[in-house]
Amino acid sequence: MERQRELLETSLLRVLHVLLTEQSVSRTAMKLGLSQPAVSNSLRRLRDITGDVLLVRGKAGMVATERARELLAYAGEALQAIDRITRPAGEFDPHTSTRSFRLGAPDYLDALFLPNIAEALCRLAPQARLTVQPINADYDYQAALENGDLDVVIGNWLEPPPQLHISRLFDDEVVCMLGAQHPLAERGISLRHYLELRHLAPTPYVSERSSFIDGQLAERGLHRNIHMTIPYFGLVPYILMSTDLVFTTGRQFAQHYARHLPVRVLPAPVEFPPMRFYQLWHERTHHAPEVTWLRRLVAEVALGLTESAPQAGAAIITTDG
Repeated sequence: MERQRELLETSLLRVLHVLLTEQSVSRTAMKLGLSQPAVSNSLRRLRDITGDVLLVRGKAGMVATERARELLAYAGEALQAIDRITRPAGEFDPHTSTRSFRLGAPDYLDALFLPNIAEALCRLAPQARLTVQPINADYDYQAALENGDLDVVIGNWLEPPPQLHISRLFDDEVVCMLGAQHPLAERGISLRHYLELRHLAPTPYVSERSSFIDGQLAERGLHRNIHMTIPYFGLVPYILMSTDLVFTTGRQFAQHYARHLPVRVLPAPVEFPPMRFYQLWHERTHHAPEVTWLRRLVAEVALGLTESAPQAGAAIITTDG
């Protein structure tokens, strides 16, 4: 029966690499700060482990065997891998990084938040890549964060999962959007109007949770008449421009389209609390320098949005009964 060979520990691997590079026991001992007998003993162990004599005598000293030349390359690669594994994580350098970042977000952030994140990433990390994963009811974003398919998720769910890390981004005032041609576009919306009007609403993007708007209405014993649902927020202003529907959303989203299209932004007749947006991430990336940098970037973009946003009530139109 073949005798079982001993395992090759890191210290012995370093001796192997220097021995095969220097091709001398004495020079190896000097370079590693070891005694010559200690290096000779390591050479005997290495011969037993590899099944090769490794070094043989030549005219000018020791010469590496063909097998040893092959092992020298393997030993160098192995030591580099060990050094990378054992080296503490260093500072993340966005300017040279080629990392692919993965961000999950519902598409109502497309209008201005995500483009600003994309602009900042291109400017600060020009070689990095960004993939945005749309969040909907069929996508398990919690599993994606856990297994590494996503780095960060942005959302505004009423009850974010408690097992994930959370960081607040910004609050947004709840308003109503109407097409400019709507009969109430210049008059405003009363509570009676709001409950009687036909509403446009987004298709739920998280199946187990009600939307922020409907959850708040339910707490007040109110129910709106949802006449149409759509999965894409980018279609909202165009539907409003040709219908009598009303859409309840955050001011930043509504104000963005009101600057370019014939839609009106009106105060909501219900005292909704602000829509709170935050980012979520898993413990597995909590201390990862590159993901920490991404979270900081998202937070800075969110801060810029709140600083440049119009003051609440800037587009207020008086309501009537």
